[in-house]
Amino acid sequence: MRALQLLTRREYSRAELKAKLATQAETEEELDAVLDRLQTEKLLSDQRYATQRVVVRAGRYGNSRLRQELRQRGISDDDIAEALPEAGDETERCRAIWGKKFGRPPQSAEERAKQMRFLQYRGFSGDAIRRVMSGAEE
Repeated sequence: MRALQLLTRREYSRAELKAKLATQAETEEELDAVLDRLQTEKLLSDQRYATQRVVVRAGRYGNSRLRQELRQRGISDDDIAEALPEAGDETERCRAIWGKKFGRPPQSAEERAKQMRFLQYRGFSGDAIRRVMSGAEE
């Protein structure tokens, strides 16, 4: 019953839901049975959770960061690989975030390094950052 209440509010990964319900279950086997039943009835889906999470977070973060966040929430690498294309082109997202934050080409090497560090922190690949920075300097 509690599992359904949680799932009506938002999607959860199996690992997240298991952690939330662990204190209320009498045994781990009982909890696993409940989670298995929810998955069988398609009320709980790591793939759906991963896709939803990627779509929501892609506007702010690069693929590396999205991948890391999903792994921390117990999502399998296969589900992550299926969900990441939903984020769209990483270079375009990187360019949009760079434009929103900085909006103008770096005036010095220090400023260039600062802009690149910011994009790296956001989880963008080195390739996407290089493309954005080379386009900014033109």
